[in-house]
Amino acid sequence: MSAAFDPKSVLKLDGYLEPFLPTISHRQVLFQKWKSTIDQYEGGYEKFTRGFEKMGLNVNQSGEVVYREWAPNAKEATLIGDFNGWNRTTHPMTKNEYGIWELTIPPKSPGVCAIPHDSKIKISMIIPSGERIERLPAWIKRVTQDLSVSPIYDARFWNPPAAERYQFKHSRPPQPKAARIYEAHVGISTSEGRVGTYKEFTKDVLPRIRNLGYNTIQLMAVMEHAYYASFGYQVTNYFAASSRYGTPEELKELIDTAHGMGITVLLDVVHSHACKNVLDGLNAFDGTDHLYFHEGGKGRHELWDSRLFNYGSHEVLRFLLSNLRFYIEEYQFDGFRFDGVTSMMYTHHGIGTGFSGGYHEYFGDSSDDEAIVYLMLANDAMHQLYPFVVTIAEDVSGMPLLCIPPTQGGVGFDYRLSMAIPDMWIKLLKHKTDDQWDMGNIVHTLINRRHGERSVAYCESHDQALVGDKTLAFWLMDKEMYTHMSDMSPMTPIIARGLALHKMIRLLVHSLGGEGYLNFEGNEFGHPEWLDFPREGNNNSYHYARRQWNVVDDLVLRYRYLNNFDCVMNHLEDKYKWLSAPQAYVSLKHEGDKVIVFERAGLLFIFNFHPTNSFTDYRVGVQEAGEYGVVFSSDEKRFGGFDNVSLDGKYSTTPMDWNGRKNWLQVYIPSRTCLVLGK
Repeated sequence: MSAAFDPKSVLKLDGYLEPFLPTISHRQVLFQKWKSTIDQYEGGYEKFTRGFEKMGLNVNQSGEVVYREWAPNAKEATLIGDFNGWNRTTHPMTKNEYGIWELTIPPKSPGVCAIPHDSKIKISMIIPSGERIERLPAWIKRVTQDLSVSPIYDARFWNPPAAERYQFKHSRPPQPKAARIYEAHVGISTSEGRVGTYKEFTKDVLPRIRNLGYNTIQLMAVMEHAYYASFGYQVTNYFAASSRYGTPEELKELIDTAHGMGITVLLDVVHSHACKNVLDGLNAFDGTDHLYFHEGGKGRHELWDSRLFNYGSHEVLRFLLSNLRFYIEEYQFDGFRFDGVTSMMYTHHGIGTGFSGGYHEYFGDSSDDEAIVYLMLANDAMHQLYPFVVTIAEDVSGMPLLCIPPTQGGVGFDYRLSMAIPDMWIKLLKHKTDDQWDMGNIVHTLINRRHGERSVAYCESHDQALVGDKTLAFWLMDKEMYTHMSDMSPMTPIIARGLALHKMIRLLVHSLGGEGYLNFEGNEFGHPEWLDFPREGNNNSYHYARRQWNVVDDLVLRYRYLNNFDCVMNHLEDKYKWLSAPQAYVSLKHEGDKVIVFERAGLLFIFNFHPTNSFTDYRVGVQEAGEYGVVFSSDEKRFGGFDNVSLDGKYSTTPMDWNGRKNWLQVYIPSRTCLVLGK
């Protein structure tokens, strides 16, 4: 049993939490209560989170199949499928006192399963009204969709012969000190107008990610979802990796290959809500409104048109915690980005609510303690079982203690996403001219994060790439991206500005904004178009549901300059480790000159955002005395710059206070250029 929680310990992290200690203590009591229950009745996290070995369909060495399903409302249940000619009487199940149905199917012959691999199956149930309902097993590990027949998924019994099972060859890389994350979606990862595959991603995209210097991949839309255009956020089958892109064995190969390259792989996990499909989802599984979900309005999300889990239910906790462990065990994922954490933690789900930063918003009546305690249990269990695990919260609210371990009163994530940063850039590019940019506000947004809690900073994620919004490159260069991105055409003022600011924004966010960094696939080279999945509104076109690698691979086009910059930026972080260094010291935010200067990890970062003014002998403060040289300049030719900064220039300090630093040096800093100096 862990040591008793001392609520006063959180005051060392944040004294403003004092009025809310009773709420924090109450959450801790609920957390410890669940932990004790799991220890007492389930053998602790170790056994409880292995639900997938007990529930659903499991095959033992003799070839015997054991099938278990939680469906307390059902009066009768049978397993039907290709294996028994869909006969509703030959394979009846029996129910125990906890509402769990069970069936054992002996082998056909020693070691030979009676259910053929990849054959179709369902559970057929009769409910109290006398109605017969048929569902896909809730813990099914493989489902497939044939859109030419129906959008409804078929459940498949996935049990490949030993020779066809993927054998992992590589051990996991060590947990990165600071995550440089490449957010990717397998389906859009081809430049052709179709759904890409796991195999293609492994062969074509993984080498790009490695060469760019990212150490972590965040894979979207892996958990099976009925509607491709939902971007993976309407999950139907939690234990099934999406069949759109290939087989489970091919996904294992992708992750194993990434591990061989030293890359950590995170799963974008959707435990915030579930697809409301009945025939191939969890909704109304046993004929009731309230099996996995809350009944009535509490169990429905108005905006997402989806169902909401009942995190206070013992069997729902078994299902969700086992779901996390399954992806670590079966597929060798290294952690999770939890989607929709804000929606989970508040009863209003963030709908129509702006968070002002007042602490009463986090600890008042609108916080959902059951969901918060589930997140505490999920983080505690996964970190205890797998110390290498990385977890990231998608939370817009700024909940205090989100990234503090549950044993210390927190929710237990390793990182939170800094969702205010991309919003700031979009607002600036949409509503302000360059001379109206407020350096103080930009810096404040980038450094305004909770001390002691790690943040992942990003300029844009998949959210900003979607149709209806624009990527930063599109905001900056718009239609000229179609006409003036070739080195054969003149460098127009719009393209020159776009390339310069795209680089500056990325480096500023990377070096000042957090303890981790994220980029959405394609944005590293200024992907020329938005992202729009095939749907009725666009005649089911794949034209925008792809990544145009061809433009960055074309040696005549200027996209390669942005790609080069991204690559060098990541590799420099790997060398100097600024993301894992203490937060930067900002010595200058000059509104007239549009200059920002700061130090981090022994480097001096200088940004000149002025649209027209270049500065000669510009004096900047620096703490450490000595001679500095150029580490990196956004104005280099290989980055599409003008080579106005000499890369072999040396800068010696003068021992005199300047901008709160002990020394100063003078630099030439051209308009719309950033410069990094080091000793």
